[in-house]
Amino acid sequence: MINISEGISIDESEIHLKFIRASGPGGQKVNKTATANSSLPVDVRERLISLAGRRITAEGSLVIDARRFRLQEQNRQDAIERLVELIRKAVERPKVRRKTRPTLQSKKRRLEAKQRCSKNKRLRRSVRRFEE
Repeated sequence: MINISEGISIDESEIHLKFIRASGPGGQKVNKTATANSSLPVDVRERLISLAGRRITAEGSLVIDARRFRLQEQNRQDAIERLVELIRKAVERPKVRRKTRPTLQSKKRRLEAKQRCSKNKRLRRSVRRFEE
């Protein structure tokens, strides 16, 4: 079991690792990890899908491509750590935004600033002379 946070953990049987030989010098190993998110609560799963973006497949699996290290075991650990970090971000509930109204003073300051700007622009205009 991989503990994500209080009350949320992922069974290691839900994580599937696939190893492929990558092109390039030495044929470094690339690890891909995917999880079906079946043990996650619905709200966490939805936030995880939005955080993951293009890394979610049509089947609903999360794919993490790990090729930072030369050793397969290090790449495996890196992929699992990144998966856990992503799920931890999804566990955090976003702060609810409450609508606020501008105060009377802030409205007053805004209007005064607009009047100052308007006055400056008026003073920059050329003066017309009326000849009779």
